Amino acid sequence: MTRRHTGQSRRKCELTESVERATRWRMTRPILSTDNIHESIADRIGRHHGELLDEVMRAVESNDLVVVGMKQNPFPRKARKLLDERGTAYAYLEYGSYLSMWRPRTALKMWTGWPTFPMVFVKGTLIGGFKELHRLAKSGNLDTMLNES
Repeated sequence: MTRRHTGQSRRKCELTESVERATRWRMTRPILSTDNIHESIADRIGRHHGELLDEVMRAVESNDLVVVGMKQNPFPRKARKLLDERGTAYAYLEYGSYLSMWRPRTALKMWTGWPTFPMVFVKGTLIGGFKELHRLAKSGNLDTMLNES
């Protein structure tokens, strides 16, 4: 049986389906489905600060541990200090400060869904920020993740 939806009802149904898909993939917040983005702006959305996203993606692909941060924020510094004290190798990317480069950082937040800095990636997986990194290091799970092939 095929259901027909019009206007508001159709959009509500598509949003519900998007939320259901996101929930199946363990994402707990809704993400606008590409079905709900007009084709005339899809390319613009896809290119939004694409160079910066490409740089971060390349770093994540080629390094076991990546910290993405910004100046003036104490938490990227804390993450780097923790890793330095442990002797853990990592790549660090820094994008602006509170007063600069906020738009490119917004693109990073949109890409990852993570709202704050730093953004810490281990073996290609976003693990969160400093608190999550500290928790993993303290429990020994960081070493486990880094030693997995």
